[in-house]
Amino acid sequence: MKTKEESVKQRFQTLSKESEPKPQLTRNCIRAFFVGGIICDIGQLISNIFLQLGFPKEEVASISAIIMVFLGALLTGVGIYDKIANYGGAGTVVPITGFANAVVAPAIEFKKEGFVLGVAAKIFTIAGPVLVYGIGTSVIVGLIYYIKDLFF
Repeated sequence: MKTKEESVKQRFQTLSKESEPKPQLTRNCIRAFFVGGIICDIGQLISNIFLQLGFPKEEVASISAIIMVFLGALLTGVGIYDKIANYGGAGTVVPITGFANAVVAPAIEFKKEGFVLGVAAKIFTIAGPVLVYGIGTSVIVGLIYYIKDLFF
């Protein structure tokens, strides 16, 4: 038999689910597609400009990535990237500018706590797990390929 408290909790959960707004998945996907596409177009435009200036293709990739990270960090710092992210959702997370935002946003948020305990301690709270798992996975895959080439 349910207690009165369990019954109230269950009723609350039922009411919460009924009144929760349904996400507009189609609209959100379209927005993410276009915003992410525009960010990638900007990156491609930067690449094309440097290729036209005569830079080697290998250098252009690095230069473009650096500029896109800088733009993402700059736009986060002045508060524009958050507005773009509110509109474009996941379209702003996937490109490299999303990584810059994930590093800069916590640093800005915790700067009032000081450089060491604020910025330095919190700068990788969002991006840290991505870096750890990305680097860890690349090491594991590299070892698998090394062992495969060694024995097969």
